[in-house]
Amino acid sequence: MTAAGDALQTPSSAVVRLWRPGVVDYDIALAWQRARSEALAAGVEGESIALLEHPPVYTLGARGNRQHLLATPDALAARGASVVPTDRGGDITFHGPGQLVAYPILNVRRRSLGAATYVRRLETVIIDTLDAFGIAAARVEGRPGVWVDDAKIAAIGVRISRGISRHGLALNVSTDLGWFGAIVPCGIADAEVTSMDRLLGGAPPMRAVEDAMARAFERTFGARLVEGPDAAIDAPTVREVAHAG
Repeated sequence: MTAAGDALQTPSSAVVRLWRPGVVDYDIALAWQRARSEALAAGVEGESIALLEHPPVYTLGARGNRQHLLATPDALAARGASVVPTDRGGDITFHGPGQLVAYPILNVRRRSLGAATYVRRLETVIIDTLDAFGIAAARVEGRPGVWVDDAKIAAIGVRISRGISRHGLALNVSTDLGWFGAIVPCGIADAEVTSMDRLLGGAPPMRAVEDAMARAFERTFGARLVEGPDAAIDAPTVREVAHAG
């Protein structure tokens, strides 16, 4: 990674703006993704990636099966979680505190990446991130996401529109895995879910995992991440997009 002042030393095509806003409501993050993707498609902004956490929320993919939600929305709301339909691929999953979520807004068409290749590169980012902490993770044929032995540690769900990516990946760092009991995670009935905390007997600091993921992203996508001083993604313009949608 580099400071914002070093950006001129890197070819502009390789620069990806890094946002690290902390905990962000899911609807605000959706609005941020929409705003950044529209600006990228219009050529008025470059590529971006956000590394963040969400308050408890269950998200359902565009072709997701609502029968994989095992509790009523009212019951989940009583526990402090919402249920949000989305336009990403994949089935149903959970996002919450202690889970590192990455939203790359990339011009995958300009990068000559098809959807399958793009997803595999996101899997590589996760695998390399975990390797930095001594966790050997892998892909499993026919099962989405990234796995450690027979347990899923990270989920991936993306949407590519006009050649621009949205949504992304979610890695369980210190996530309360009890939340996954309310769903069939990603529609796989016999799948267990795990976390870095469970595998290591204690979770590394979230900032350290963010740093490792940022480095893995740079290697995998041939990018230079540039972190600016204004990392928040709850600007009034973003809220206006959320309310208009």
